[in-house]
Amino acid sequence: MEQEINQQPVVEVELGSLKLVGSPRLSGERPEHVHVLAAAQNPLPPIVVHRPTMRVIDGFHRLKAARLRGEDKIAVRFFDGEEAEAFVLAVQLNVTHGLPLALADRKRAAERITASHPQWSDRKVASVTGISPGTVGDIRRRIVREVESDVRRIGRDGRLRPVDGSVGRVLAGELLLQNPELSLRQVARAAGISPETARDVRNRLRNGEELLPKPRRRKQSGTGGDGGAGGTTERKGAGGAPGTTSADGDVVGRAEFGGLVLAQRPGRARGVSVRDRAALVSRLKADPALRFTDTGRNLLRLLALHSLRREEWDAIISNVPPHCGDIVADLARQFADLWSEFAVRVKEDMAQIG
Repeated sequence: MEQEINQQPVVEVELGSLKLVGSPRLSGERPEHVHVLAAAQNPLPPIVVHRPTMRVIDGFHRLKAARLRGEDKIAVRFFDGEEAEAFVLAVQLNVTHGLPLALADRKRAAERITASHPQWSDRKVASVTGISPGTVGDIRRRIVREVESDVRRIGRDGRLRPVDGSVGRVLAGELLLQNPELSLRQVARAAGISPETARDVRNRLRNGEELLPKPRRRKQSGTGGDGGAGGTTERKGAGGAPGTTSADGDVVGRAEFGGLVLAQRPGRARGVSVRDRAALVSRLKADPALRFTDTGRNLLRLLALHSLRREEWDAIISNVPPHCGDIVADLARQFADLWSEFAVRVKEDMAQIG
């Protein structure tokens, strides 16, 4: 949707015809940011407006800066979709560039989008709002009442997938037993599952295992489900040491890996401390299973990049050229999403092996 709006023509619109309502920012606009934009000599980038209502979707600060400059017109790209889609676009644009939405704004936006788009998967909502899929799941359980007919959801790639994959797995198992020569794509298409799931089913049949993976146990305590009211999840840390994890992924407690006790605590740098991360990477570098394979060495190089000290990160951030800030922030967010998906898939593979 963001790419489509960027392809729309830019037109000049009278400031007085535009409405400033429905912002996803709970605390409203920041006056200091408006003054910074107004003082800049460059023309203001086009704002996005919902044509049916003339409501500003993206560009509240720019519109107020234009007023402060004394201008009577502003560059606009129009969006013609429904109100619910206009809100989704507003959140998406404010998360990926410009002045980012606060965490409270993104959680409130996730509540609204989950309610208006119950068929969307947690990952799809998370990709729009910039919060973790786990937090979206907690929000969904709190505000959305599942109905029997709601058995499939739309993922980030736009494909419709079942919420409960057990039926598809059983059907895939029956198909493979009847005709072992079927390709994985044929089985996946017939059973309504992914080719990777079909591969897992085939491997389980060959190994004489149950078709359905054992569910991972997750114990909740406290009253909050979105990380804002004390909700926590008890889980085993690396090496089996117990720890406590908030719904947003912050780890509190202790974990052990290869004899190294890790002090895990919440904060901007989630999980373990900088020193502990560096120690973990050093231990992984000594592992022959990683050192002597191309993929292992690639992984070690990627992990080493994230072992910088806090002051090193601060130095990098302070030296990002202003004209590159939006692009760098957007790429960092995309890379964070890739790492999050990577972590989920690694955990899933571990669960299947175990």
